[in-house]
Amino acid sequence: MRILMIVLLVCDIAGAQTARPRARDVGITVGVLPPGPLNAITDVAGVAVGHATLIQGDDVRTGVTAILPHQRNLFHEKVSGAVFIGNAFGKLVGSTQVEELGEIETPILLTSTLNVWRVADALVDYMLALPGNETVQSINPVVGETNDGWLNDIRGRHVGRDEVFAAIRNAKTGAVEEGSVGAGTGTVAFGFKGGIGTSSRSLPGGYTIGVLVQTNYGGLLTIAGAPVGQELGGHSLLEQLKGAKGSVIVVVATDAPVDARNLKRLAARSMLGLGRTGAAGNNGSGDYVIAFSTSRGTNLLSNDSMSPLFLAAIEATEEAVYNSLFRATTVMGRGHTVEALPIEKTLEILRRHVMLKN
Repeated sequence: MRILMIVLLVCDIAGAQTARPRARDVGITVGVLPPGPLNAITDVAGVAVGHATLIQGDDVRTGVTAILPHQRNLFHEKVSGAVFIGNAFGKLVGSTQVEELGEIETPILLTSTLNVWRVADALVDYMLALPGNETVQSINPVVGETNDGWLNDIRGRHVGRDEVFAAIRNAKTGAVEEGSVGAGTGTVAFGFKGGIGTSSRSLPGGYTIGVLVQTNYGGLLTIAGAPVGQELGGHSLLEQLKGAKGSVIVVVATDAPVDARNLKRLAARSMLGLGRTGAAGNNGSGDYVIAFSTSRGTNLLSNDSMSPLFLAAIEATEEAVYNSLFRATTVMGRGHTVEALPIEKTLEILRRHVMLKN
């Protein structure tokens, strides 16, 4: 019954968001590379995303998001993977084994800071129960987080086994729900409601780069080069920078045949995409990028072939952040209200700076 409640909440929230556009819907074109058909991480064939959103009473505003590189048994069909750290004030379970072996063997889960270990424990339960894993004695769960304690009763650690299983089992290919859902339910970005965002880029060689973000960080919001945060403002620049707390998790997927070393180089470029959005990279931020390749090919791309992928990761990361803000809805929790980014005012600023394409 609890799992059903979670799934229904996700559906209700997704329905409520249909009135809020994505960045590209209102004429914001990021970069020069074309997006994939869905402009989402799921443009990488086989990648699936699922959310479990938990909203209870006045204080629980949290959840979990699952990214599946494929929907088979990941322990037996591992994918090449890497982690890049911009600032390590965070809890990324499983990162050391990924760093050592260059492989990811579980779904990638995102959640709230103090839920990380509960989610990791549930993910191990899920993996051990899969057919074919009856004799497995070691699992390396990959779980990232940002802190949603402003809107959510973070100390209650409300995300558990039911939510984890729901997110994984409901993961699907196709369009991805964005905004105030799953791991993005209680997050805050640039003083506005943050959340889940995604974007993709198609490359001339037929390869795809897809990005999903969990935004919960700050700085001076910049959109397509325009000083949106500064002009929306209510606070001085110094106050905005002092309040630029929080973290961000970026997940980068590709179908290009890339080894773990070049995946780490690819992941590093996402930090440039975050920089374009005005990220402050403050002392207390947990800024992590997890990258993986779904390719089973052995003819790996050379170093010289990586530059287009680097650009794609930068552009898709930037746009995914904008989508997380545009799609997020206003959320109240723990006596606080975090307003969604005011779209019309934002568009007025972008028009003044001639940053819209239509």
